Amino acid sequence: MASVHDSLYFNPMLTNGVVHANVFGVRDWVTPHKMALLVLLSELGRAGPQLGLLERRRLNRLLLPLLQGPDMALSRLRKAIEECCPQLAGSVHIRLKLMAEGELKDMEQFFDDLSDSFSGTEPEVHKTSVVGLFLRHMILAYNKLSFSQVYKLYTALQQYFQKDEKKDGADENEMELTNPEELDGKMEKEELDGPLREEEIACSGPLSQKQAEYFLSQQASLLKNDETKALAPASLQKELNNLLKFNPDFAEAHYLSYLNNLRVQDVFSSTHSLLHYFDRLILTGAESKSNGDEGYGRSLRYAALNLAALHCRFGHYQQAELALQEAIRIAQESNDHVCLQHCLSWLYILEQKIFDSCVLLEHSVNKSLHFGLPYLASLGIQSLVQQRAFAGKAANKLMDALKDSDLLHWKHSLSELIDISIAQKTAIWRLYGRSTMALQQAQTLLSMNSLEAVNVGVQQNNTESFAVVLCHLAELHAEQGYFAAASEILKHLKERFPPNSQHAQLWMLFDQKIQFERAMNDGRYHVADSLVAGITALNSIEGVYRKAIVLKAQNQMSEAHKLLQKLLIHCQKIKNTEMVIRVLLSIAELYWRSSCHTIALPVLLQALALAREYSLQYLASETVLNLAFSQLILGIPEQALNILHMAIEPVLAHGAVLDKGCAMFLVAKCQVASAASYTPQKKIEALESAILNLNEAKTYFAKVDCKEQLRDVLYFQARLFHTLGKTQERNKCAMLFRQLHQELPAHGVPLINAFK
Repeated sequence: MASVHDSLYFNPMLTNGVVHANVFGVRDWVTPHKMALLVLLSELGRAGPQLGLLERRRLNRLLLPLLQGPDMALSRLRKAIEECCPQLAGSVHIRLKLMAEGELKDMEQFFDDLSDSFSGTEPEVHKTSVVGLFLRHMILAYNKLSFSQVYKLYTALQQYFQKDEKKDGADENEMELTNPEELDGKMEKEELDGPLREEEIACSGPLSQKQAEYFLSQQASLLKNDETKALAPASLQKELNNLLKFNPDFAEAHYLSYLNNLRVQDVFSSTHSLLHYFDRLILTGAESKSNGDEGYGRSLRYAALNLAALHCRFGHYQQAELALQEAIRIAQESNDHVCLQHCLSWLYILEQKIFDSCVLLEHSVNKSLHFGLPYLASLGIQSLVQQRAFAGKAANKLMDALKDSDLLHWKHSLSELIDISIAQKTAIWRLYGRSTMALQQAQTLLSMNSLEAVNVGVQQNNTESFAVVLCHLAELHAEQGYFAAASEILKHLKERFPPNSQHAQLWMLFDQKIQFERAMNDGRYHVADSLVAGITALNSIEGVYRKAIVLKAQNQMSEAHKLLQKLLIHCQKIKNTEMVIRVLLSIAELYWRSSCHTIALPVLLQALALAREYSLQYLASETVLNLAFSQLILGIPEQALNILHMAIEPVLAHGAVLDKGCAMFLVAKCQVASAASYTPQKKIEALESAILNLNEAKTYFAKVDCKEQLRDVLYFQARLFHTLGKTQERNKCAMLFRQLHQELPAHGVPLINAFK
C-alpha cells in the first residue's frame, strides 16, 4: 500500500476521542482503545506463567486483528477477551478503572513502566516482534505529545471508560426487565455473531496508516474471495467516505471505492472512483518513487487499460475500444511489453464481439509465455479452449490444452486459476452432454482446499467458479429428479451469494429454469408462462426459447413458429450452435403436431449434421430419437428400431430422467408398431417386451412428476394388456389413467403425434 498522505498526521485534532500526534515522521497515535490494548499486553506479560496453553493460544490468535484493526468500544473488547480468558478480562478492566478514575500521573507511570518489557537478558517482548513494534510505536507517539495533548488523551480515556460503565448499567436494568428465556436467546445470538464483526469494529473517526491499510486490504480480499463477509456496499462506502474525508489523496481508498461500486453496477460512481485513484497515484508520487521517471506514464497507460476493462464490463464497447487504443499507444511509446500483453488480451475480447478469430489470442498466449506472465498466459489458454469448444473441436484436444494450463497453475501456485480451469471443464462436459464427467469435475472443485491464504480465516470458495459449479450441480440433480437435493443446493447458493452480490445472476437463472421445467412436467403451463419474464430478464435467448415452448404446449402453433424462426435467425447470426439445434428440434415438433411429417425430416437432418459437426453428442442422440419418431409416424417402425440402438445408450447413460422416459416410451411404440407383421407367438413376445419398456418409462416419468406423459403410458399399457387378454392389469391401468385424465385437461393431440 502507498503511504497515507502526511496531512493526516500533521494536523493535531481530537475527533471521537482520537488524539493526533503533531510530529513529523510519526504515523501512528495513541487512542483510548490502544491504551486498553497496552493494558492487555501488560497483564498478559504478568499472568504469563499462570495461563494455560489453550488460553494463551486463543489470546495470541486474538491479538493480531486487535492490533491491526480499527478501534472498537471497550465493551466489545472486553467480550472478545472474556471468550479467550475471563480472568484476564477482569484484570484488564480493573487496571483501566484505576487509571481512568485515578490521576494523570497514573497514566504517566503506566507508559514509563512499558519500557521495562524490553529490559533484561530475556525480555518479555522482543523489539522486532509484532507486539514489540506496536509497543515501541505507542511509546514513541506518547513521548512526542505535548502537555495539552496528554491531558486530552487522559480525558478521552475517562470518557472511553465511562461510556462502557454507562452501557453496563443500562444492560443490567434491561436484564432485570427481560424474560430469562428471551435473555438466553439473545446471549446465544451474540455468541454466534463472533468477536470481531466488521459492522461493529468499523471506526467512524480517522484511522492511522496501519489501520487504514489493514482495513482496505482486508475488505479488498473479502470482495475478491468471499463477498458475503465483506461490509455491505452502503456501509463500506460510508467507511470509505469517512476515510477520504480526513485524507482525500488516499489512492487505495479510491480504488476500493471503485470495486465497491462495481458490486452494485454503478457505472458513474465506479468510473469516478477509478479516475480519482490514478489521479491520486500520480499526485502522491507513489509510482515515480518505485519506477523512476517513468512512473507517471505507467499510471496513465494502466489507467486507460482499466478504463477499457470497466467499459467492456458494462457493455460500452465503443468507449472501451477508444480507451484501449490510448493504452496501447502509451505502452508502445514506453516499450512496456507487460502492459501491451494485457492490452492484447482485452483487444481479443472486444474483437470477438465483431468477428470470430483466435489469431490474436494465440499470439497473446505465446508472447505472455515469452515474457514470463503465467497468469495471463493461462487465462489466454482457457479463453482459447472456450472458443474452440464452441467451434466444435474434439474434447480430447481441449482437455490436453487445459492440462497444459494446469501445469502452469500448479507450478506457480495460481489457485484461483485452478478453480476456473475445473469450472470450465465442468461446463465443457455439460456442453458435450457428458453429465457423469461434469458431475465428477464439480465434485472435484467442491472438495478442493484453496492454496491461497486469505485473511480472517476466509476460504477462497465464494468465487465465480464455485457459483458456476454449484449451479451445474443443482441442474444435474434436477434433471435426475432429485428436486429436494437441487433445492438444498440452490438454498446454499442463495446464502453464499445473496441477491445483491456480483454472481447472484447465475443461480437466479438456474433457479428459474428448474422451476420452469418442473411446471412444464406437471402440466402447469400458466405457472411456466409466469416464469418466462424472469428468465428473459437474466438471459434473453433462453427467455424467448422458453416462451416458444409454452406456446407450443398450449397448442398456439403459429405464434410459437414465429418466435422460433426469429430466434433461429438470431442464434445463427451470433453462432450459438447449441440453441440453434434445440430450436430446430422444436420446429420439427411443431411440424409433427401440424401433421407435416415429411417437412420435419430435412429440419431434423440439418440439426443432426450440426450436432455431429460440433461434437455435441447428447444433442445428436436426441436428434436421432426424433428421427426415429419421424420414421415411426411415416410407417417404417423397423427402420426406427434400428436407428434407436444408435442413440439410446448415450441418453440412458448421460440423459435427463425425462429424456430417458421418452426414449423408452418411443422404443415401446416402435416395438408395438413392428409387431403388426409378426407371427402370433412372436407378436406376443414383442408386446410383453413393450410392456416392460413402458414400466421403465413409467418409473422415469413418475420420478420427475410428469403426469401428462404418465397418463399416455398408462393408456398405452391398458391397450396392450387388453390385446393380451390380461383383464386385471388392464383395469388397473385404466383406473390410474382415469384419475390422471380427470386431473389434467386433454391436450387434444393424438398420442402418436407427441414424442415429448
